[in-house]
Amino acid sequence: MNIGEVSKRSGLPAKTIRYYEEIGLIKPLRGLNGYRAFRESDLHKLAFLGRARSLGFSIDDCRALMSLYEDDNRASADVKEIAERHLEKIRNKMRELAGMETTLSELVEACNGDHKPDCPILRDLAITEQPCDCDKLEKRKTA
Repeated sequence: MNIGEVSKRSGLPAKTIRYYEEIGLIKPLRGLNGYRAFRESDLHKLAFLGRARSLGFSIDDCRALMSLYEDDNRASADVKEIAERHLEKIRNKMRELAGMETTLSELVEACNGDHKPDCPILRDLAITEQPCDCDKLEKRKTA
């Protein structure tokens, strides 16, 4: 298969496939003319990499997962460890995003959105230290 066909079948752009080859994740054969000649096994690896990347695994994690996938003597515990580490990163990011959403929602709610220049959103963005939402703390204390 040429790069166009393997790109179409794997769903990955040719540029990504070339990058994966450049960093050693795949090693397609080369014809006498220098063109890449992809095998079914290369297509399978590309699909594997595409799926892993769609789940947010880093290139280094993909490299480790591919190595384990190709190792018939692997321990599933090694695979699980990589997946658990990645899952924890996802959960941390979700908590971070939830905090961002809460803060931004409160700022949007506090902004009148009128023609006056006063804007709590801009005020908050201009703070150089982590803001203390003292009003919120007072409300919690009295609740």
